[in-house]
Amino acid sequence: MTANPVADRWLESPLGAAVLALETRLLQDEMADVVGFELLQIGCWGDPARLCAAARTQHRSCIAPDAHGPGAIRAHFDALPIATNSVEAVLLPHTLEHAPRPHELLREVDRVLVGEGNLVICAFNPWGAWGVRHHFASAGHFPPHAARMMSEHRTRDWLSLLGFEVVSTRRYLFAPPWTQRMFGLHEDSWLERRGPVIASPLAGAYLLKARKRVRSITPIRPAWTQRTVLVGSAPEPTTRQAA
Repeated sequence: MTANPVADRWLESPLGAAVLALETRLLQDEMADVVGFELLQIGCWGDPARLCAAARTQHRSCIAPDAHGPGAIRAHFDALPIATNSVEAVLLPHTLEHAPRPHELLREVDRVLVGEGNLVICAFNPWGAWGVRHHFASAGHFPPHAARMMSEHRTRDWLSLLGFEVVSTRRYLFAPPWTQRMFGLHEDSWLERRGPVIASPLAGAYLLKARKRVRSITPIRPAWTQRTVLVGSAPEPTTRQAA
């Protein structure tokens, strides 16, 4: 049993299931070039095996305070029981929206990732129609797990401060959250195909893929051929003769 059954029930609803199906397809593209030994999904969101199915890593784990199932690890977001520089890829599927201290979570991600490791983030956009419904939800949160919505600009700023480089961006969920049956909330719908071109800032969600950059240290080489200057030394000899 998970600690957040309300969020689980939402993902099983027609709207939640459509969001999860769309994100699963998008992550297939973004995870296709992720290689290595360890991939870590932080935060419960759908089936980790399906979300990360396209990644070419030997081992995959899900870690969260309410993690459950095979390979699950229960731990707080800001104190991951993972060795430093030991993970090739991390997936945060809407985790920043409900983590108690999201900036501390990103610091932990930076710690456990190896140099040039990949970080993939899915998050709802506070400036689109989904954000409007979130802000004006009559009871609780919308979606139920989302204590907050973080803008893409803010997420990029935090990543930049930690030394990450954003290498790709996908914006999606252009269908309003109250008319999904009319427009069809799927990757091949007209809104999902044309939305990034005609209304990119109004996307309901965004997907960022970033890479942990490691700056190399350039040593200062000593000057081996500097000529020693003698203070008060004898004058240089000359060939001029005195008059």
